[in-house]
Amino acid sequence: MDGSTKSPQHEKVVILGSGPAGLSAALYAARAELNPLVIGGIEPGGQASLTDTIENYPGFPEGIGGAELGELFQKQAERFGARVLFEMASAVKLNQHPFEVTTDSGIYTTDSLIIATGASPVHLNVPGEKEFTGKGVSYCATCDGWFFKGKSVAVVGGGDSAIEEALFLTRFATSVTIIHRRDSLRAGAILQKRAKEHPAISFVWNSVVEEVLGETKVTGLRLKNTVTGEPSTFPVDGVFIFIGHTPNTGMFAGQLDMDDKGVIKVNNLLETSVPGVFAAGEAADSHFRQVITSAGMGAAAAIQATHYLENL
Repeated sequence: MDGSTKSPQHEKVVILGSGPAGLSAALYAARAELNPLVIGGIEPGGQASLTDTIENYPGFPEGIGGAELGELFQKQAERFGARVLFEMASAVKLNQHPFEVTTDSGIYTTDSLIIATGASPVHLNVPGEKEFTGKGVSYCATCDGWFFKGKSVAVVGGGDSAIEEALFLTRFATSVTIIHRRDSLRAGAILQKRAKEHPAISFVWNSVVEEVLGETKVTGLRLKNTVTGEPSTFPVDGVFIFIGHTPNTGMFAGQLDMDDKGVIKVNNLLETSVPGVFAAGEAADSHFRQVITSAGMGAAAAIQATHYLENL
């Protein structure tokens, strides 16, 4: 039966996203007895679940696997009555109240909405990238590193995530080459030091990828030097791309105030430009982008949603 023919199901609060922001919001909303519905997308745990080991989340001195932390977040929220639905929201209507959320299975109306849709990796948009995704091109070392045991790989990028992933890949690959468009990294000092001292990691500076080469799978990269313009070919078995993230906020365009990169604008109470709609995590934060800051934002958004509903 087509979801749109069912009568809409009404909720007090709907949370979009099942990463640290969404599930922390769910925990706080559930403890406020709002019986929240989480529409979690198709990637449980969000980006954090793709991280092999999270070493900087308080309470886990030995670190914890990203997927495991996500499962713990979900269990804790469900213990207090949150309901988690793993499907995609395809549209929202914020120009009416209650708000309306359309998903794969039907329509939900809600008195308040917490947006925690996160962000997705930026692509290079060069020839060969799309064709070889899953055949040597990857955006997740934790997911795909194992396939490159004893092989040589390149990592494109120079920020924290690029260097973290490069260090992780040294568990499998015999050589990891970091390709960066500038002559210095943006990553934090500890990560830079680890990478520069690692025997399996080398660097190609002032270079961008112009094409991913191969026939049935990746065999190399065509590079261009950003200073001299000189082209070169670099043989590799795989390439991992970490050049930033784009917020997953397309369906809110024209309905909420955003910056030019699509990050939802919020005030210090996590309120968006529409009363009753709150945003948390990387959909509203392109600066900190940490599990703990996203979780904190989610908690704060749920507290504000609770106040909003009390005052309705």
